[in-house]
Amino acid sequence: MATLNLTESRIRDLPLKSGIWRDEQVKGLLVVCHATTKTYAVQGDVRRNGRHVRTVRVKIDRVDRIGLREARSRAKAIMSQIQSGVDPTAGPKESGITLLQALDEHLQEKPLREATVESYRYNIEHYLGRYKNRAVADLSRSEVRDIYQHLRNSKGQPTATGVMRTLRAVINTAVRLDETLTSNPVAFLRLPVGKCRQVDEIDLAEWWKKTEALSPIRRDLHRAMLLTGARRASILNVKRKDVDLERGVLTFNHMKTGGRMPFPMGTFLRDMIRQRLEDDLPLDNPWLWPSPLSGKGCTTEPKERKRGLPSPHEYRHHARTMYIAAGVPYAESALLLGQRLPGASGGYVHAEHLVEHLRPHVQALENRIVAARKTTLLLPRDRDAA
Repeated sequence: MATLNLTESRIRDLPLKSGIWRDEQVKGLLVVCHATTKTYAVQGDVRRNGRHVRTVRVKIDRVDRIGLREARSRAKAIMSQIQSGVDPTAGPKESGITLLQALDEHLQEKPLREATVESYRYNIEHYLGRYKNRAVADLSRSEVRDIYQHLRNSKGQPTATGVMRTLRAVINTAVRLDETLTSNPVAFLRLPVGKCRQVDEIDLAEWWKKTEALSPIRRDLHRAMLLTGARRASILNVKRKDVDLERGVLTFNHMKTGGRMPFPMGTFLRDMIRQRLEDDLPLDNPWLWPSPLSGKGCTTEPKERKRGLPSPHEYRHHARTMYIAAGVPYAESALLLGQRLPGASGGYVHAEHLVEHLRPHVQALENRIVAARKTTLLLPRDRDAA
């Protein structure tokens, strides 16, 4: 690209097909000699916050239509835009959204659990802290691959996968907001799919004996987890005020699907919780599962794996399996586990309106579990020990 002190006569003398000539007087002004015409144009670099975004070229008009003075005037105006960080060739307005801004937008799009919000923020601000103020448009596929590989080597595969899934979700939000973003670089990564959880079959008779060896509160908590199949956060965050013994309803306020869920209690569970409320009344604790050693005041880690008892999530697997064994239909068992029914019609089903319809199915599961306890009490070795 040659530089020339342009004048009207010199422009007329420029041969066709001679390419691009840059003006010495006005920065960015060009004369482009095509095969049959000559045109004025402006070329400059769009920069934002010291970062080069792109190089743009804007056609002004044909040389035979406007004079050099007008071309220089228009060029100065266009260059002023470019130097201000505005791309005059852009169709829709560009947001230049950063990763941290995209995270804030993502977390505001729909209500999320506090733990989920903390997890998203930790992944972006801790593992991707050096990129959080970078424009999403700057993140290329190769750079994302390098980040992923570095996390795999330094933090391990599970952490790397979790961070990349967070990054993918946040950039998807940025793509929806910034029309200049056309793809998500994380989408081109091949992230491993988590292995299906393997849950050993539960021996109910043995399980009853193991829970009996626990402290009264943890004993009842483990039994409630199996009898309800509730998620860990749902069952642990129940307060005394959430128990309606008269109606036989236990209300879960922390649901993954949002909202509240009234759970119909079976006869054994209702009697067990009634006794639990009476025994814990002197503690003056608002939680159903109080724990004086917990900063929150309630039990937070009901894991007795060393004693051979299932984890909270494994109890959901056992409950789902035993619902089937008890003859409970798919839809009813899914609703009792706090799951959304598939398909468009599933959105029209409200479990909170079906408490009494679901109660017999809860009782069917409870009868199956409690029957194993009765069998345990009749074992000869237990009679001899008594």
